Amino acid sequence: MARGVKFELNGVEIEPGSRQTIDLRVTRLYTHTAITMPIQVVNGRNTGPRLFVSAAMHGDELNGVEIIRRLLRLPALKRLRGVLIAVPVVNVHGLIHHSRYLPDRRDLNRSFPGSREGSLTARLAWLFMEEIVKNSTHGVDLHTGALHRSNLPQIRAHLDDAETLRLAKAFQVPVLLNSELRDGSLRQVAAEQGIPLLLYEAGEALRFDEVAIRAGLRGIVGVMRALEMLPPSKSHRRSPIEPVIARSSSWVRAPRSGILRVTIPLGARVRRDAPLGMISDPFGENEFTLTSPTDGIVIGRTNLPLANEGDALFHIARFGKTREAAALVEEFNSEALDEVAPIVGEEPPIV
Repeated sequence: MARGVKFELNGVEIEPGSRQTIDLRVTRLYTHTAITMPIQVVNGRNTGPRLFVSAAMHGDELNGVEIIRRLLRLPALKRLRGVLIAVPVVNVHGLIHHSRYLPDRRDLNRSFPGSREGSLTARLAWLFMEEIVKNSTHGVDLHTGALHRSNLPQIRAHLDDAETLRLAKAFQVPVLLNSELRDGSLRQVAAEQGIPLLLYEAGEALRFDEVAIRAGLRGIVGVMRALEMLPPSKSHRRSPIEPVIARSSSWVRAPRSGILRVTIPLGARVRRDAPLGMISDPFGENEFTLTSPTDGIVIGRTNLPLANEGDALFHIARFGKTREAAALVEEFNSEALDEVAPIVGEEPPIV
């Protein structure tokens, strides 16, 4: 193995075999208070890939913050090859205000590659590109569902790229969604830079979800092992999951306004025309049964019983073999809390 070399980020040099916390200056508030993006860099003793792991791109998406905290506590990082760039809070403004957006009300994940002279969001996107993305060879971006919506643990990525597909499988979640690259997204600009990027979706905004957190931690470790940044696992407790790839997905929207009663759980297998829930007025006099437009798996759903006409209520992914996908999801859910115990050690779960 080749000996590690100094790694530089924002003018700070990190020696091989050491770690450094860096406060990357973003801007100043109108109170003259500085806003910085906290970053921790772990530089391995030997050379290898440079992986960034980022969270809270949307300021109300918190699971990734906890995933990165646990990742940085892993004893295995003492044997790291390459460089880990951990960014637990990208959108500091949004986190402070429990908001998805920045003060200019723009979506950071639709503002890349950004601009050095643009709006606050554009400047933050530019800074993240210059200091994080361009200093990396691979990336994992951690997300949750939106406010009042939960997502089944899943990877969204450009799976037509062979290396991205390999790493997506190494993440060990049951569902992979071959998602198109959206204009202005981090995934799009990473692809243009030739950087394989995985987007992990799991849980709900402004909430911790222990299954989503543990699955995310296990997934990142799996990716790092696939990149040979960490030594292979010595555990033989179970065979690796062979995930299924969704051909497409769509949202089922409320055909009318009313009180929603959901009758199908997240991760459930549904058949075409199967009931998903009921929408009624507060008196129960006018009731409508909401049905699935297709066979598939529920990979996202609302948690809010109050539905306005047109609201997105259920996210259903379609597979070539829906039964196989459902079996993988069930296996994943039954083992999610136990499987990563060797990784997280004795740390008590969040309840």
